[in-house]
Amino acid sequence: MSDRHSCANTLNASRIGIFVNKAEILAKFSSRPDRYYTVRLFGEKGFERRACIQCGRFFWSMDPDRRTCPDDEPEGYAFIGNPPTPRRFDYTEAWQNIETFFVNNGHTSIPRYPVVCRWRDDLYYTIASIVDFQRVAGSKVYFEFPANPLVVPQTCLRFLDIENVGVTGRHFSSFCMVGQHAIPDAGGYWKDTCIELDYKLLTEQFRIEPVQITFVEDAWIGGGSFGPSLEYFVQGLELGNAVFTEFQGTLDNHTTLDRRIIDMGAGLERFSWITMGTPTAYDCSFGPVIPEMIESAGIDIDAASLKTYYSHIARHLDRTPDMTILRQAAAQAAGLTPHRYDRTIRPLEEIYRAADHIRTLIFAISDGSLPSNVGGGYNLRMMLRRIASADTDIHATVDSLVDYLKVTYPELDQYRADIHTILDIETARFHASRGRMAKIASRIKKQGTAPTVPQLITLYESDGITPEYLREYGAISDIPSKFYPKLAELHQKSRPPAPPAYDMQNTPDTIPLYYTDDPPAFEAQVLRSFDDIVILDRTSFYPRGGGQEPDTGHIANLEVVDVQKHGGVILHFVKGTPPPAGSVVRCAINTSRRSKVTVHHTATHILNASSRRILGSWVWQHSAYKDEDHARLDITHHSALSSEQVNNIEREANRMVQDNLPVSIQNMERGEAERRYGFGIYQGGVVPVKSVRIVSIGDVDVEACGGTHVKSTKAIERIRIRRARRIQDGVVRLEFVAGKEATAEPTRQDDVEQKSHHAKKRKARYMSVYQGIIQNMKKGRGSMEGIEYDKHACIVYGPGFDAHFHTKVAKKIMKLYDSVTYCGIFRSGAAVRIVVHNGQRPPQYSAIRLAGQMADMLGGRAVGNDTFAEGGGRNVAATDTAISWIISELIP
Repeated sequence: MSDRHSCANTLNASRIGIFVNKAEILAKFSSRPDRYYTVRLFGEKGFERRACIQCGRFFWSMDPDRRTCPDDEPEGYAFIGNPPTPRRFDYTEAWQNIETFFVNNGHTSIPRYPVVCRWRDDLYYTIASIVDFQRVAGSKVYFEFPANPLVVPQTCLRFLDIENVGVTGRHFSSFCMVGQHAIPDAGGYWKDTCIELDYKLLTEQFRIEPVQITFVEDAWIGGGSFGPSLEYFVQGLELGNAVFTEFQGTLDNHTTLDRRIIDMGAGLERFSWITMGTPTAYDCSFGPVIPEMIESAGIDIDAASLKTYYSHIARHLDRTPDMTILRQAAAQAAGLTPHRYDRTIRPLEEIYRAADHIRTLIFAISDGSLPSNVGGGYNLRMMLRRIASADTDIHATVDSLVDYLKVTYPELDQYRADIHTILDIETARFHASRGRMAKIASRIKKQGTAPTVPQLITLYESDGITPEYLREYGAISDIPSKFYPKLAELHQKSRPPAPPAYDMQNTPDTIPLYYTDDPPAFEAQVLRSFDDIVILDRTSFYPRGGGQEPDTGHIANLEVVDVQKHGGVILHFVKGTPPPAGSVVRCAINTSRRSKVTVHHTATHILNASSRRILGSWVWQHSAYKDEDHARLDITHHSALSSEQVNNIEREANRMVQDNLPVSIQNMERGEAERRYGFGIYQGGVVPVKSVRIVSIGDVDVEACGGTHVKSTKAIERIRIRRARRIQDGVVRLEFVAGKEATAEPTRQDDVEQKSHHAKKRKARYMSVYQGIIQNMKKGRGSMEGIEYDKHACIVYGPGFDAHFHTKVAKKIMKLYDSVTYCGIFRSGAAVRIVVHNGQRPPQYSAIRLAGQMADMLGGRAVGNDTFAEGGGRNVAATDTAISWIISELIP
């Protein structure tokens, strides 16, 4: 990436949020329109500046009769049913026209970036086109453009307004932001040219009458910078917003950026909508999908009613926060009876929502994100469950959408099979839980009182029950508007905790010898020493980073126990009194340890690549740890791995080892690496430097990595997966060894046979205990070692009974007796865990009540419902108390 297309904006973004108020900025900018808003086009074409008679906001228009801004326009959204363009363009055609225009006007058209924002550690998903080019390092935001100027059809994901998707006619969970970007001080352009281009796009390419166009003054804040912006509207519909990122600092104390940025974002769906004039933006954004779904549902469409209904929604949406009231008013305006409303609008909303959510899932899964209970995947699962209970052929919709979208986004077609696989698994999980969900919904319906928003969140978090399902079941009449925003807030990504702060001001950067000749023994000068820390002018000691544990060794006669990097300074933690500043010391690293850690690091790359080959394209490195005697790799995967899958992953990894693939390392600018190798280079996470170190293993794996590596895969000798387990929803951990540690262990087949032997013995023991419990429960009150029971309860608390046992035995008992309560108590690491299954018994035997009481005694908490709950705590000393209490409750 040449400096010509790169710039840095400084200042912590949080400071802007504290000290800069958008209303104050807008007021100041609007008080000096000639400085901030007046552009050449306005004078040349006769645009006049006026203040809205309703809200006072300033706007520019050629219409001599206009007195209101677009938000207060009485006849806004008049294009519905009567578009102001002579030609009609659907979603893909609208992009083709926009792209043609900008390319013909000197812009480079670039492909979209992934919707999974792997180059930022504070975002799960790409939320705006400008995010493509933002790289964060410390308190600086760097803008790295692959071309200047450029245009990009960037798919963006946003979830805060998800309750409005399918309802308002213009809200989407994923949408295409047409990004028009330029750096004026590096060969691009600034305000005059930007607004001229946007005006010509509307008037020449789309042939909209100039009198229909309104520019509205606004301001923008974000990423440590701020500046004026001009939004442009046609008949009340905002089509784009041209932001002129110009300043950093506060309103009263700011400076002009070294490199200003043009950040124009336009809505592709809205450009199509303005030319098609359909009742909603959904009708023209999904190709043939919406008509196919409407025909399949047998909905009788009355075009006049829909035009009136959705025009009313659009015009009053920003002034009527309660969607229930707004929908009722719109239905009345359209003359829709309640019966007609339920037969037309309700099913249309389901169709629109399904098309939107499936499109979002297509992009997210294609780019490597999985539905799950954690992180960004939470939103994906939430969306799928919102539509899974509707009468939608999800797979047919996927195929239709991919066929339509691949014209603009050809990469989607290669992930079609993976998309179907993931959606199959997720929908099966949802439908498998419908029986339990129906019982809970039935209970809520009988209560006659609608759950509160916190209660609805608990139902979704604990049981996966969406408000849509409860509404479909008749348990609630409508979905509270605050539900999805509150739910989304719970799963926003936060920055990782900052490392301990050390004052490194005026301390020169350390020269890292491990990236050059890497001498195992060397001399260095002590620049600083304090506490137990030594800072050298140069070092071969590799610091902890990227999951790789640090080198150990000696500085003078002091043992080095830890090495950390803070900025460009490397800190060596030693045992004993560190040598004084200015002294020259003899240093040596532990080469045996370094060699073993290095083998494990390269083996991690190989194991990650083999996992992706065996399992699917959705596999990414979630995290990793590489030490001297063992390592682990956490990968993104939807399910626990079978023995066969683990065997295949290990076999494929060892094939790569035996192929003796070369391991090459090259340094290149970050932008160049992204263009050449794609965003798969960020397997290990964000790289906060402009020059990245690319590690390539043959043609099987390419990653940006700062770790140490062998020169060829043969040096690894062998990789042995010791254990594979699912550590959280959507993440599987592979614990492994490599090198001589692996060759000294039995083969995986030997290990499998040994585990099989132990599993058979365990199963025989379980069956013996289970049969004893069943036979004795019939007789009434009694006990066995670590087991208490009667005809209506069974409590198992003895040692040797693990989670697997409790799951198996509880299911068998509950199948035989539908009025039994089963409680299992067992140790799990440093904690005591509880599981409670409850059949058809009175409320006092509610599983969540019993588990909650016991968990409270153990210093923890429980989750679940009346039929099943689990929990626990770390107050192991209270175990006997909890056991005595549950026995007295269930077997008096």
